[in-house]
Amino acid sequence: QVQLVESGGGLVQPGGSLRLSCAASGNIFSINVMGWYRQVPGKEREAVARTTSGGYTYYADPVNGRFTISRDNAKNTWYLQMNNLKPEDTAVYSCYAQWIRAIDKTQYDTWGQGTQVTVSS
Repeated sequence: QVQLVESGGGLVQPGGSLRLSCAASGNIFSINVMGWYRQVPGKEREAVARTTSGGYTYYADPVNGRFTISRDNAKNTWYLQMNNLKPEDTAVYSCYAQWIRAIDKTQYDTWGQGTQVTVSS
């Protein structure tokens, strides 16, 4: 299987910045989609940003222009740079991967454990 390990969450003041990282390890042939989702208690998980191996990038409207997703394919790692953070960005952020297993080329979806991001003064 594949493990996704996130880092970079924490407490930040409004207007501040944070950078989340997600590192994938395991029997990986390729990662087709790398993404970030977030969830607050009582609400459904929502997509924040996604990037594909083909170069397509998606941002949710509330974060477009403030967040940037990037990837380092050689390291199977991707990042979410979050600038000008707002209190409404407070959530548990989880990374996501749609990946192909090397041994048999089967496709899987895997989620990270989540990291808390709190934006508060």
